[in-house]
Amino acid sequence: MRFRVRKAAHVLERVGLALAGAACGLFVGAYVGSSIAHLTTQGFLLLMMMLGAVGFYLGIDAPQLHFVPGDDDVDAAEFLSAVGTFCATLTAFASVAVIVLRLDPHAVWTWLVLAGWIAGVAMQITAGTKARWRRK
Repeated sequence: MRFRVRKAAHVLERVGLALAGAACGLFVGAYVGSSIAHLTTQGFLLLMMMLGAVGFYLGIDAPQLHFVPGDDDVDAAEFLSAVGTFCATLTAFASVAVIVLRLDPHAVWTWLVLAGWIAGVAMQITAGTKARWRRK
């Protein structure tokens, strides 16, 4: 019984993280899509949401390497997960700020937000995939 409860809690946590990633992707997609005419499509919004969902599902809770005292090696998956999560959430925060405050930043900032989002979720996906392959 305890195993099923723990498993259910883990699944709920993962789904919650995926939903948070999808919401972040929606905000980034709404901001970028409203600023760049070619990206004002439902398909673009769905792509941004899917990238966020997959990135947050795989990358935020990536299994870590076992700690070995005296070992100075950096866990690449853990580092990529952390940097990717930071980049993705920073760009989502910036997108929400632009939308809510009704700012009109230069187009360069819009492209930087898009690049930061894509880089962040790509790092999360890579980190989560790498960590799960190493565990098997």
